[in-house]
Amino acid sequence: MPRNDQVTRQWCILRKLEDSRGFTLQELAHSLPDDYPKHLRTIRRDIYALESAGFPIFNERVEGQVRWRIMEGFRHIPSIAFSPTELMALLMSRRLLKPLDGTQIQSALESAYNKAMAVLPPPSHVYVNQLQGVFSVGLGPHKTYSHHREIIDRLTQAISNKRTVQIRYFSASRGKTTRREVDPYRLWYAAGGLYLIAHCHLREDVRMFAVERIRSATLTDHPYQMPLGFDIESYVQDALTVMRGPRIRVELLFTKQTAAWVKDRIYHPSQKLSILKGGRLRMTLTVAETRELVGWILSFGDQVTVIQPESLRAAVAGEARKILKRE
Repeated sequence: MPRNDQVTRQWCILRKLEDSRGFTLQELAHSLPDDYPKHLRTIRRDIYALESAGFPIFNERVEGQVRWRIMEGFRHIPSIAFSPTELMALLMSRRLLKPLDGTQIQSALESAYNKAMAVLPPPSHVYVNQLQGVFSVGLGPHKTYSHHREIIDRLTQAISNKRTVQIRYFSASRGKTTRREVDPYRLWYAAGGLYLIAHCHLREDVRMFAVERIRSATLTDHPYQMPLGFDIESYVQDALTVMRGPRIRVELLFTKQTAAWVKDRIYHPSQKLSILKGGRLRMTLTVAETRELVGWILSFGDQVTVIQPESLRAAVAGEARKILKRE
């Protein structure tokens, strides 16, 4: 079983053990999703692994049955003493995740921040407020998910339990809404947006769905398994931001004026930079050939030249001509 499945299974067991009445090994086995191993020996190994990770799990005999649970009091961890600067770092993270309003991650971070602030003495509040005048966060263009919480929660549950989901999805390119069944693999945040990476039964391929365009999501009882060898990171590695396409090697030449700030930024993990005579900058990168790539190059205006490939040169030139003809 893949490592991610093992971790998810142990997470399910841990949530059950938080119940003060405890569970027998048989009850824990029956509570797991159908596609998880039900062997009592496997459940026992998972409990030992959680114990090794530091969770105070113990068992006791109740009415002739051995029941397992987490030590009383551990579910309510004592308040952690944050320094004002540590709280400031937490505040920065909170603002960076502002686009994820409506998701469990942002809600949990907000709750953690509020609890930490509640235990600080009033003078520390003043200092934290003063520190906010030192650092600011500019989020740039991003989407908002405050009205998509229910759908995000259902997708999260489906990913955790490995259940197929029925969705109604609006395709921006075709301007229509279709019904689909998808096997959800991961929620992925990139370029100011949240996307669902899932296997689409309709297209018989792994696709990326913009979460804000999912009109509805219904969990099914159908279990799925991620294909052996499929790797999420490999799936998205060629995208400049989110769009996927044929992989190409790109060579760009930036003017001296633009090179001064382009050289300090990472646009893609594959990029390589070299400063040329006269201050110009050569960049090479291996990315997907998409409209996204063409738009990114056009954003530099006349400060960049596409050296190769020729197909990309033609695409950028063609798009520029369309812009000039547009009234």
